[in-house]
Amino acid sequence: MSDVVERTLSALPGLLGQHDPGAGPGGAGGPGRVSASSRLGSLIRSITALTSKHEEEKLIQQELTSLKAAVSAPSTTLRLMKECMVRLIYCEMLGYESSFGYIHAIKLAQQGNLLEKRVGYLAVSLFLHENHELLLLLVNTVVKDLQSTNLVEVCMALTVVSQIFPREMIPAVLPLIEDKLQHSKEIIRRKAVQALYKFYLIAPNQVQHIHDKFRKALCDRDAGVMAASLHIYLQMIKENSSGYKDLTGSFVTILKQVVGGKLSADFNYHSVPAPWLQIQLLRILGLLGKDDPRTSELMYDVLDESLRRAEINHNITYAILFECVQTIYTIHPKSELLEKAAKCIGKFVLSPKINLKYLGLKALTYVIQQDPNLALQHQMTIIECLDHPDPIIKRETLELLYRITNGQNVIVIVQKMLDYLKESQEEYAIISLVAKIAELAEKYAPNNEWFIQTMNAVFSVGGDVVHSDIPNNFLRLLAEGFDDEKEDHQLRMYAVQSYLALLEEEDKLYPQKFLQVMSWVLGEYFSLVTDVDPEVILTKLHGLLRKTFVTSETKAWIMAAVTKIASHTSCSKAVDEIIQELSSSLDTCLRQYAFELKHLCEDRALMKSCLPFDASCSDLVVDASLSFLDGFVAEGLAHGAAPYKPHHQRQEEKLSQEKALNFEPYGLSFASSVSSSGVTGRQSPTGLSFGSDISGNSAETGHKETNTLKLEGVRKLWGKEGYLPKKENKTGKGNEPQPVPCGSFLSGQVGEAPALQPEQGASLSEEDKEKQQLASTLFIGLGSSAGVSLMGKADTATQKFKRKSKITETQQLSEEASDLQTSTASDFGSLLDTVPVNVEDSEGSMHTRLRKASPSSDIVEDSLAFETPQSLRKSVLDDRISANRLSQSSLFADSNIEIFQPSSSAQCESASETPLVPSLPEELAELPHSEVVGLCQSAALALHLCKVWTDDSLLLIVFVSNKTPSALHAVNLVFEETEHFQILESASSQFPVIEAQSMEHCQKCVKMNKVCTQAILPGSVSYQSEMETCLELSVTLSLMDFIRPMEMTTEDFGKLWLSLSNDVKQNIKMSSCQDSLSAALDTLQQKLKLHRVDVIGNEGILACQLLPSVPCLLHCRTHSGMLALWFRSPCAALPDGLLYQCQKVMEES
Repeated sequence: MSDVVERTLSALPGLLGQHDPGAGPGGAGGPGRVSASSRLGSLIRSITALTSKHEEEKLIQQELTSLKAAVSAPSTTLRLMKECMVRLIYCEMLGYESSFGYIHAIKLAQQGNLLEKRVGYLAVSLFLHENHELLLLLVNTVVKDLQSTNLVEVCMALTVVSQIFPREMIPAVLPLIEDKLQHSKEIIRRKAVQALYKFYLIAPNQVQHIHDKFRKALCDRDAGVMAASLHIYLQMIKENSSGYKDLTGSFVTILKQVVGGKLSADFNYHSVPAPWLQIQLLRILGLLGKDDPRTSELMYDVLDESLRRAEINHNITYAILFECVQTIYTIHPKSELLEKAAKCIGKFVLSPKINLKYLGLKALTYVIQQDPNLALQHQMTIIECLDHPDPIIKRETLELLYRITNGQNVIVIVQKMLDYLKESQEEYAIISLVAKIAELAEKYAPNNEWFIQTMNAVFSVGGDVVHSDIPNNFLRLLAEGFDDEKEDHQLRMYAVQSYLALLEEEDKLYPQKFLQVMSWVLGEYFSLVTDVDPEVILTKLHGLLRKTFVTSETKAWIMAAVTKIASHTSCSKAVDEIIQELSSSLDTCLRQYAFELKHLCEDRALMKSCLPFDASCSDLVVDASLSFLDGFVAEGLAHGAAPYKPHHQRQEEKLSQEKALNFEPYGLSFASSVSSSGVTGRQSPTGLSFGSDISGNSAETGHKETNTLKLEGVRKLWGKEGYLPKKENKTGKGNEPQPVPCGSFLSGQVGEAPALQPEQGASLSEEDKEKQQLASTLFIGLGSSAGVSLMGKADTATQKFKRKSKITETQQLSEEASDLQTSTASDFGSLLDTVPVNVEDSEGSMHTRLRKASPSSDIVEDSLAFETPQSLRKSVLDDRISANRLSQSSLFADSNIEIFQPSSSAQCESASETPLVPSLPEELAELPHSEVVGLCQSAALALHLCKVWTDDSLLLIVFVSNKTPSALHAVNLVFEETEHFQILESASSQFPVIEAQSMEHCQKCVKMNKVCTQAILPGSVSYQSEMETCLELSVTLSLMDFIRPMEMTTEDFGKLWLSLSNDVKQNIKMSSCQDSLSAALDTLQQKLKLHRVDVIGNEGILACQLLPSVPCLLHCRTHSGMLALWFRSPCAALPDGLLYQCQKVMEES
């Protein structure tokens, strides 16, 4: 510690400017500077000499009091203020609040010389967070420094922007940062790219119009600028890899140069050329090559070279090898590379070093779904890792076992997870394992008893750190039931019996969530157990109410169960005692429950009607409009009460009456406002601050954070006796784990492992025999002949607990269940998002590959899992199915339709035939429509599509052509509903017969459910010729397909403007051909289907709507070649989407 303190003290004079070349050796305060560093040095020495926390707090409080008086004194010079800021930074780093100095840090950044501004900016970046209100005072300072000719000032401003600037302040500095991308100094360009990367993370729609400039940064002559741009591209490619396929060659070339040592030696780390740059490029290549054979071929050589050169025994080369392995198993496979990657994984797994063994297990977990046999090769090593002393190794081994779980080994793997769960004290590990066990139990449970016992163990061992979704899902599964009513009855009855048995133990302390589950199950299904008197159950619940460890929330669950049971009993002594005891309770909620129970017991008919048996899944009619209050509201209005106004409208009116600050930078401020132009009844848009409460974007930034250290809940590690935590007990391998509090839940569930051969048994020790038996149990089902059932894949075995689809179940309930399943799977790793795609070629051979779903196109990827029949010619799909792979959807020119191109042989066969030309019906031909484009085709069938934009809908006209000389039967066209789009009326169209060489058509009306810039609507068409054939198709729809003009008056615009809460602002440059507001409005009106409401001076207002009736208003102003756009809408995502379209249109024009 002493050498660290000495090095810190030796660096202080440099920070405080003692060696500033602009300062003379004396005179100019040289002694003052020495005094400044000595004051901080003496503070550090005093703190390090203390012996207790109390003494440190006392000393720091004295120091803060002295600093507060110093910074508040009017005679304090900037030099002294700088020294005070450094001491304040040190106090803040120790966890003591010094908020009185925040405003002085901002002032120091605004004034003084370079060194003083440097300390001020440093203090601001450490003191403030993105949502701090004082950041508003820094905007003009940052804008001024960005326009400075001093490189140091520009660098400091760019650094602060990339650290703490919120999304509301981006428009003020975005044009200036764009200009810095063309700066002559590479450090400025690099910091500008880093600032834009921060903007892309918090507000991607505001920087989408400068993607071309990102490409210039990628080709920058300076390697540092190029490396900075890779962060942006990695993020963008994660969201949409298909849009950047053309850059694959550039990334491969860059990686070749890096691996070949073409960069400067300054980028080397332990003789490894730019390792972090290599890792970024490997991740990008993995995303680009996924499911794309042609793109993957470009990177095979450089991946081989990377594997070959990363042979140095150093941690950084191990990281590069790990990324290479992940990339090789992500892209389209090549056998030679797969063999080398497998050898690399084997070296990692077999290494005695813990770090390398962890990397091997991590890589094995990643690739297990592509190569299950790889786990079989290292099964004994994996078994040994289960008993490894390092908990991280054990946890990663359990993760690997979780990925290979199937119906045959689920009992053993779940038991291993529970054993680790009983020993673990880490909250994160408990939460993660509990979720995995619950998922495996629901998916692969062999019987009802094992499922209930396992879930009991989960709730008991997991405690109250269990995520609330797990007990909620368990209760929902019990309530909804399965396809078999008999199974439902047995499962519920066994659950009631097990909970009654657990409550027999008086002294057991169960977690609160477990008690809540028990209470709900007993209240709903107590009558299924006919051999137990309800009075006994009520007595047990009464006993729980008397327990001191039971929280008020859990007692509310118990009271609900008591009320349900009491509704089916004539009289109960326990109920009377509960009412008497809780009627005088200090807990108001329990007292209310007691009075409700008392009144319900007095009216048995009402009680039974309010609490029917097993009605937890029944639909409830909810009056969302609160119509029962209409009479009360009408009476209040008649007596002069003011009508209700939403919160955002009240806030708008309050701001419109006050003089608001203008936080726009001086260079872009405007002199006039809408209110001054004669438009009445509206608030001027300039009256809103960037951080106003009515901004929808402001609300998204989250709540304010604290600047002080949060020490609550931190374990006390040091005391008078030294290190306090107890030493871990080292137990032998033969010791059995301690049972969970609720008893041995899983005893007797694991079957006997297959017996060893006599020859092997004679030569192996008992310990080795046990390991081989365990391996045969764990890795059962992973052989080449067995049906592999990996997590995240479509399991070949029937799922034990398959929920029953009820007609009365609302759509919202199903959406919540699917969202929960998706979020749970994402928590367990991106590899769970894989589905199998089986393709049969003309020779009848079956090939299987794995498709990993992209985060931005989950629905599209899922829709591509289909089987191609043998009758479909291989030549027709030769461009689509190559080397057992399916390529991603390809976009042709301006048509966003996925097209299956026929082979040359198919074209020759159809050349002699008269082509069928699709044409719109007369009633639709006069409406605005797109060109007719090909959708998909086979040797027998062809589909074409045309979009028709009506005033109130989007129509998809699909033409189905029969190209064969014989009739096609049972042609069925189906579009799948996604999270973004919904097919109105029916999603399918059936054609019983399509005659030879003829065409039929159908039309579908599409609605956008979730706003997006562009998304894909998948579908399929099946028909019967010699055998049933199915083709997949997809249609790309954009936001502009659903935007229509919205006509209104200026007065209506003003009223509607005040009622909308979600807004987005952006300043964009106008081109030379758009030098006037009228020209810009004409462009927006024509290209974006906007209605021009009014033009007043240099301001214009436009309106549109998202079908069917979601309005979006636009206010425009021009000044000094800039167009200021301000969108408002009740939908939070709609302004961002339209802003992106505006930026795109203005740049194209």
